[in-house]
Amino acid sequence: MKKNHKTAIIFIIFALSVVIISAFSFMAKWEADVIVEGPGVTRMTTLSNYFPHLKGKYSDSPIYFLEGEEPGGTIFILGGTHPNEPAAMLAAVLWIENAVVKKGRVIVLPQANLSGFSHNDPQEGSPQYIYFTTPSTTRKFRYGSRATNPIHQWPDPDIYINQYGQSLSGSETRNLNRCYPGDPSGSYTEQVCYGIMELIRKENCDLSIDLHEASPEYPVINAIIAHDRSADLASMAVLDLQMEEFEISLELSPPDFRGLTHREWGDHSDTLAILMETANASQGRIRGRTDEKLALTGKDKMYVKAAELGRLYVPYDENGHPIEERVGRHLTSISILINNFNMLYPERSIEFEGIPLYQELLENGYGYYLRNQ
Repeated sequence: MKKNHKTAIIFIIFALSVVIISAFSFMAKWEADVIVEGPGVTRMTTLSNYFPHLKGKYSDSPIYFLEGEEPGGTIFILGGTHPNEPAAMLAAVLWIENAVVKKGRVIVLPQANLSGFSHNDPQEGSPQYIYFTTPSTTRKFRYGSRATNPIHQWPDPDIYINQYGQSLSGSETRNLNRCYPGDPSGSYTEQVCYGIMELIRKENCDLSIDLHEASPEYPVINAIIAHDRSADLASMAVLDLQMEEFEISLELSPPDFRGLTHREWGDHSDTLAILMETANASQGRIRGRTDEKLALTGKDKMYVKAAELGRLYVPYDENGHPIEERVGRHLTSISILINNFNMLYPERSIEFEGIPLYQELLENGYGYYLRNQ
């Protein structure tokens, strides 16, 4: 009997330990990521400044302004639409921590769906964090979920019918990039979309860029997706990128697939709407173990095999697609888009410096460009 009591006590202690560790892990996901204001940040605000109903809600995400001394155009950069696509948020962070704008303005919202950073997708085995070694310390960022945390929006309907009467999977009701142009009286996710739309409209953003990643088996990858009015600008940028030996394609926003940034931003504001995709194995379905290493290196033997069988839409070998490559593609593409925007609209040009580009990131690593906390 005493032996059974001892066994029971051991199991109780073990169970309590698991509960305590899980509780701390859960609470840690709610701690905000540290983003350091670089020399070019002139002011900060939050999304509720554009839609006051978001005040006090977890979705009231920080927004950073980088403003030049000379007047010019306004560029909007959005990261973190899907928090399991880390290169998008990380590219936005490097703009905040490194860029100095000389002419015009750049507005950066690095964590669009802040709620999505507070949890992971269930049953995916995703990492909690990704870590970077800087010249003097270690920085970490949350690896989140594709969708809004169910704590903030629940339950999902069996079928999500968007504002245009299109039927989608019920869970898409929590997908930020299916709920534009948003609804001030709609769901939590639709309200965030509405706040972002109000930012674009009230700040008169000339060019708005939504950063993403896609799984290697997804057909629209290593691509720029452009609204009709953005087609000329996107075409020029793609040609320039191809001359730099970037493998990148141009896709036009389909007019009958609604709710996405590259469609609704352009239809519901005067901005030139662009969406960009890079190759991220950690969100794909063919992947093996989903850990921090996969998210950062993009190396996965299952994808190497899939490439050999011709099943992917992007080149893939044992070198993978590391985070430096993916962030570098985004940063270089943004720079070339801005250069071409300046050619098309010289009266609204934007001039900036300090952004590391593709080759520099490959040589020095991502952490090299992060500032001390």
